[in-house]
Amino acid sequence: MKRSFLAMAVAASSGILAQSALAAGFIEDSKAGLTLRNFYINQDNRDGAAAPSKQEEWGQGFIFNFTSGYTAGTVGVGVDALGLVGLRLDSGKGTHYNPTSANRGGLVFPTDSHGEAVDEFSSLGLTGKVKISKTEARLGTLQPKLPVVTYNDGRLLPQTFEGGQITSNEIDGLTLTGGKLEHAKGRNSSDDEALAIAGAGGASGQRSNAFYFAGGDYKINKDLLAQYYYGNLDDFYKQHFLGLTHNLALPVGALKSDLRYFLSSSDGKNGSTSGRADGYRSAGYWKAGDSDRGEVDNRTWSALFTYTLGGHALSGGYQQVSGDSDFPFLNQGDGSTAYLITDRQIGKFQRAGERTWLAQYGYDFATLGVAGLNASVVYLKGDNIDTATGDAQEWERDLVVNYVVPEGTFKGVGLSWRNASLRSEVASQRDQDENRLILSYTLPLL
Repeated sequence: MKRSFLAMAVAASSGILAQSALAAGFIEDSKAGLTLRNFYINQDNRDGAAAPSKQEEWGQGFIFNFTSGYTAGTVGVGVDALGLVGLRLDSGKGTHYNPTSANRGGLVFPTDSHGEAVDEFSSLGLTGKVKISKTEARLGTLQPKLPVVTYNDGRLLPQTFEGGQITSNEIDGLTLTGGKLEHAKGRNSSDDEALAIAGAGGASGQRSNAFYFAGGDYKINKDLLAQYYYGNLDDFYKQHFLGLTHNLALPVGALKSDLRYFLSSSDGKNGSTSGRADGYRSAGYWKAGDSDRGEVDNRTWSALFTYTLGGHALSGGYQQVSGDSDFPFLNQGDGSTAYLITDRQIGKFQRAGERTWLAQYGYDFATLGVAGLNASVVYLKGDNIDTATGDAQEWERDLVVNYVVPEGTFKGVGLSWRNASLRSEVASQRDQDENRLILSYTLPLL
């Protein structure tokens, strides 16, 4: 699938819609909304002499979402649109910190030719869609939320992907999904770029234009969900995922169990010495002289248990990363998400050999009569990280406070404060303290 083919397919869908716009369902079932997101981030690097010691940016984002209904008939046709605009409110050259335009953008904004944050950045994504019975095909801009690929929404504007996806619910209790992704647009960028993993050389490193994925969710009963997914980034890695989630009602409270297992191995050029020498590498740890240096070799499993009672939620979990490479996932170096219980505000705890324990407590203040207010705190401790100087450790503590106005003139306005600290013995990871403040509101348009 070439980009030109995607453009023609979306244009063709738009042409069909131009003739069918008055068909029942297309307009009546359409929805549109504008999300206003004011985002501030302050990141303090606590150790080391290398710049930057501090990064700080503030912006206003506008996220326009349009979802059409489907034209009438056996084959329904529709089109979705996602418009993204980010405006810079504050970001000096020192706190944006990107000394050359060839590097990635800052924490929030892309970088101009002078190494400063741009005043604004924007993009428009279109998605053509076709539905037959309970099966839907989508082509264009996608935001997948699957175990083998999940879009990132941790900054001013969300990450998007470009490709095609088919989802089928023809069998009761079973959802089947498959597709191919070709490009990603970072959360601080207006440009589409090819796909890669950590270790592939950053912005100027090797890339792939083909990530294939397929799998399914099967609801065994109302409380038990089983999952299997497969992901393949051409010339980098193959990945199998097994998941099981279970909800158990107890005499007092309830218990949720979340079990995950990933098996990842090399694919194509990453599996050969010459391919890895050309840059098709993975991050990880290998002893000096190892012939398989840079090859994907990873097994990651985790278990997370959450007990809820009233407004209280107490979680405990463990994750084990085995193999020579870090856990592989789509990562172009400009903001990404891994489907791990340890993917948190700053760190992901996915390094080769790493063992991580986590504990989390959350409380919903609605039980005290304060509707819309909730808070949580989590602590993660990772050890046994493979490094050239021996096993290393790291820890992270995150505090989140959210409030959404439940009623009145400002109903729906949300405010979030997210505070995190990370301390690590890994040489490439600086100790960090970080604060994020997010003010958001979604205005329904249709």
